[in-house]
Amino acid sequence: MKSRIAVNALSNAVARRGDVAECTLHTERGSQFRSKKHVRALARDSMVGSMGRVGAAGDNAAMESFFSLLQKNVLDRHVWTTREELRIAIVTWIKPTYHRRHRQDRLGRLTPIEFEAVMTTPARQAA
Repeated sequence: MKSRIAVNALSNAVARRGDVAECTLHTERGSQFRSKKHVRALARDSMVGSMGRVGAAGDNAAMESFFSLLQKNVLDRHVWTTREELRIAIVTWIKPTYHRRHRQDRLGRLTPIEFEAVMTTPARQAA
């Protein structure tokens, strides 16, 4: 993995979300997330980095579940001829399907969008 990929993904997420100050980004302990470039990108956007302990497999359980759903619902359903075609399919699945329809036990059977709306403070919503 290259730090450039992690930094670009973070920059894209920040551009889409807007104000991310004081948000926590939890990652694995990969070198791309420990790189100076990634640490500077977190600081630039006033974000807090968080990493799981070495050998703490539970930290990855949520992401493994997500990637399993992605594999089943997008990757295995079509032969992709270009990376761009695959990228668009992934984004198209994540935004309207995963974030808006996939209820999660850990979020009290809410979708990620519903959970965020409940957890966002009224003052921050007004801003």
